Formats: sequence, structure tokens, C-alpha cells
Amino acid sequence: MKLNLSNIPRVKTISKEDFIRQYFKPQKPVVIERFIEDWPAYSKWNLAYIKKVAGEKTVPLYDDRPVDYKDGFNEPHATMKMNDYIDLLNREPTKFRIFLWNVLKEAPILQKDFSYPDFGLRLMKGLPMLFFGGKDAYTFMHYDIDLANIFHFHFEGKKEIILFDQAQNKYLYKVPHSLITREDINFSDPDFEKWPDLKKARGWYCELNHGEVLYMPEGYWHYMRYITPGFSMSLRAIARRPKNLGKAIYNIIVMRNFDNIMRRLKGQEWIDWKNEKAVTKTKNT
Repeated sequence: MKLNLSNIPRVKTISKEDFIRQYFKPQKPVVIERFIEDWPAYSKWNLAYIKKVAGEKTVPLYDDRPVDYKDGFNEPHATMKMNDYIDLLNREPTKFRIFLWNVLKEAPILQKDFSYPDFGLRLMKGLPMLFFGGKDAYTFMHYDIDLANIFHFHFEGKKEIILFDQAQNKYLYKVPHSLITREDINFSDPDFEKWPDLKKARGWYCELNHGEVLYMPEGYWHYMRYITPGFSMSLRAIARRPKNLGKAIYNIIVMRNFDNIMRRLKGQEWIDWKNEKAVTKTKNT
């Protein structure tokens, strides 16, 4: 048995008016296949090009190890020169990923290769973020702290993506006081005997190819696995729904700081308690 997933709708291109009416207002995901063919990035951006323009940059790397109470917020597990990291991606599978790598700060030359598209939402122009991964590297199922509207542009290779909306929280073994599900769930091949409530969750699926853009609505859970080595860029727009905007403010000001305090006070006991609660709360819904 597999997860209950529907294919994310696909369109070749779309007008601002149609995007707002068909996808933003109902908060439904969509893959737009040919929206950025006029960007220089469409033909230029691949791993070899990134190595050429940013090879000497030292980059933060993250893998799939479980959260540890000693880890700081977004603290990397390793660092490496971009040259060496891309060589690693091309040579062999690796769990190491780069995420939240700010184009404007780290490789400003890249900003000449793309523009900020007009989807009818005001994009945050200071936060174009790149994400890299090797074959079979993946992110834990999570949603973003600011519950933003996300436009995720993929370059080189292929990427598998699974989405859930916030209405599915009660089935996903969400870890309290955090933005993740249980980290030991393999969403590509879930063990339903161990995680039976996942059978009740209804989500979305796609494989994203070079040059395609995925719209992820506000607060959507996302799991991403690199089928082949590649990278993506996310542009984001602030949450527009009052409820989601309120959650975002709470997450940033209250939830994150409370969790950090409890890690310092309770250590691994706090992490273990949260993981246990994720199971008991899901069973009781």
C-alpha cells in the first residue's frame, strides 16, 4: 500500500489572473512547465555553471541525521568548498544537502540570470534561496516557519516532491513545538504497520524537472527527494490568510524561542518527549 496521493496539476504556462483564481485563492498546488524559458538561467544553470561562478565559496552542508538537542537552529553538520561538493554530487550518492543558500549574498552574479515573475503576489526579493542535493538525498517532511507561498524552480535532473496541507496534521505524526513530522518516517516508502494513521492522509505528488516551477500554497508540508543530483531556487511571498499570518508570527516569536529554551533546560529528554508525543497525539485523534 502507498500513500494516498493525487498528481499535482500541470500547466504549460499560466496568466497571473488564472493563477490567482485557479490556484492561489483555493490554495492548491500546481506545476508550471514552461514559465521561465526566457530566463538566462533556463539554459545556463546546471551544476557545472554553479561550480564555475561559485566554486571557491565555502558552503554549509546538512544530512538526514535526527535532530539533536545540542544542534543550534539551522546549524550545519559540515562545510565544504562548492567545487568539492559538486564533485561529490557527480561522483557518488551523498546525504549532504545545501539549503537556504542566499543567492544575493553568496553568489550575486546569479541574480542576472533570473527575474522576479509576476504571479499577482508580492515576492520577497531579498530571499532567493538555493537548495542542492545528490542522488537520494532528501529533506524531512516539514513546513516553513513563516507559512509562506513558495515558488520552487528546479534546475538539472529530477526531484520527487510530496505535499500535504495543514488539514492533514492529525495523520502525519507531527512533532509538537516544531515544524517537522517524526524524522524516522520514510515518506517514499512508509511502514504502515509502524505509522498506520498515514493511510488516512491525503496529499499531492509530482516529479519536478529542469526549468519547471512548483507552487506550494501557504503552510504546505513538503518532502523532497533528489532522484538525480540537482538544485532548486525558491522565491516566496508572505502568507496572506490572516490565520496563517498569525501562525507565522507565533512560530517565529514564540514557538522557536520556547523550543530553544527547553532544549537548553531538558536536553535530549525534551527531544525524546516530543517524538513520543507525536505518536500518542496522532493515535488519539
